[in-house]
Amino acid sequence: MAEPGPAAGADEVPAPVRLLVDFAQALREEGLPVGSGDVLTYARAMAVLRLSDVEDLYWGGRTTLVTRRDQIPVYDAVFRRFFLHEADRRPEPERTVLRAAARVVAELTVPQNEPGDEEQEGEQTPMGHVAANAEILRRKAFALCTPDELLAVRRMISAIRLAPPRRRSRRTASDRSGRRPDVRRTVREALRRQGEVGELRRLRHRRRTRRLVLVLDVSGSMSDYSRNLLHFAYSTRRATTRVEVFCFGTRLTRITRSLDRRRPDDALSRAADAVFDWEGGTRIGDSLRAFVRDHGRRGVCRGGVVVICSDGLDRGDPAVLADAMERLSRLCRTVVWLNPHKGDAVDFVPSTMGMMVAAPYVDLLLSGHDLRSLEDFAGILPTL
Repeated sequence: MAEPGPAAGADEVPAPVRLLVDFAQALREEGLPVGSGDVLTYARAMAVLRLSDVEDLYWGGRTTLVTRRDQIPVYDAVFRRFFLHEADRRPEPERTVLRAAARVVAELTVPQNEPGDEEQEGEQTPMGHVAANAEILRRKAFALCTPDELLAVRRMISAIRLAPPRRRSRRTASDRSGRRPDVRRTVREALRRQGEVGELRRLRHRRRTRRLVLVLDVSGSMSDYSRNLLHFAYSTRRATTRVEVFCFGTRLTRITRSLDRRRPDDALSRAADAVFDWEGGTRIGDSLRAFVRDHGRRGVCRGGVVVICSDGLDRGDPAVLADAMERLSRLCRTVVWLNPHKGDAVDFVPSTMGMMVAAPYVDLLLSGHDLRSLEDFAGILPTL
């Protein structure tokens, strides 16, 4: 009788699969009944999904490894501790995506019943090297990235989820801990009880998301950054509906509806077709004046946050730009300017005429030249 072939050792298991197995073991140590079949189902699910997306990683495990509702808090705590190195606390999806999207980046290959070819095993990338490369890409300027690196950066950009700031609305809702008494509801319940007053009902003001407006410079001087910023705008539009996106070169173009596509390539292609002056000249003042006249006064940016992504190179009249910025600052809540020339400089001093004219009306100046700066902006945005 022939001897059975040697079993695959632990060292032959791909690093991504070994990571999922270790995660399942951590769940078992916390009391969750996770079997080997559940782990195999999780690995097969992640072979279809993207291990680089922390949401796919979370929901793939939750749908395959969790069988009862009371197991969800334990699963959430182990997931944060294992993948994000966070202490046990309530999950915050926005921060979770921002902190972990660049750490877990790899392509998953599910092992078959028999060992694969040596060539396929040699193509697998260790998790540590991939994570290190992802960290390098976060700090590398878009203008210095190769085409392959830009593709990886755009996949990481799609994992960023913006959380626009919220404001107090005039509308109210019932709340036991509210400060204002709900006289109408209290009296109504007292009438039902033949005039006996029971619990005093209270009200609180509702919270409403502020509108976010992105105005992107797609002129020739911004060619190294415009497509990545446009991809960032697409991800933002997918994350929240209260987002308006405009592009400008020599004139202003609204592309909000063009970005309402499921596939990013289709959305960016439609947006590029809608912009007539892509990689052309720059007239920031005329474009912002058109935005204030045609959209700002109609409530698009009233009380919202306006983000202008431009290097400040303007061929128009500085007086027109100053007047447009002054009107815009009165209409919106906050004006944020992303200037790639700022880079990582702390004491950045504007050197272009357009930037010097607009600087007095800008509330926050950031760079937006790499992935890390966009993540920093996403972290600052809820606090504005």
